[in-house]
Amino acid sequence: MKKLMMTTAAAVTFALPAFACELEVHDAYARTSTAMSQSGAAFMHVMNHSATDCRIIGARSDVAQRVELHTHLEDADGVMRMVEVEEGFTVPAEGMHALARGGDHVMFLGLNQTLSHGDEVSVTLVLENGDDLEVIIPVDLERTTDHGGGHDHSHSHGHTHSHD
Repeated sequence: MKKLMMTTAAAVTFALPAFACELEVHDAYARTSTAMSQSGAAFMHVMNHSATDCRIIGARSDVAQRVELHTHLEDADGVMRMVEVEEGFTVPAEGMHALARGGDHVMFLGLNQTLSHGDEVSVTLVLENGDDLEVIIPVDLERTTDHGGGHDHSHSHGHTHSHD
């Protein structure tokens, strides 16, 4: 009688750890230019506490029909134009990226509701690594462009570093 030897090879897969962005949002606010505006914008300082760059590649919110990442660029005639930034915004490792008036920002197009001073809107920042970061942003129609970052009225929740 012949003995049958069976050898089983175990398939071993090594999963690389998921790239984790540790983002924290400070001094966020949203606004419209007038009470009847069909568009609005959100501004904030995004801090990256990870050792690798993180990229925000999109945004979502129920407050508008479309939500896009925008910036202002000067055209050949010296006119500032607002344009969508399809590649997103990089938040440098151990650094910060400002979404500010006159620069990079989250744009709300086709508002589904009026944004009144003191309201809060929920915005989800979509990250390149597949994570989402939910940010609750107060509507501040009184803020001037030179407002200092001394007040922190934002709250972020999600798969990334949370700040409440």
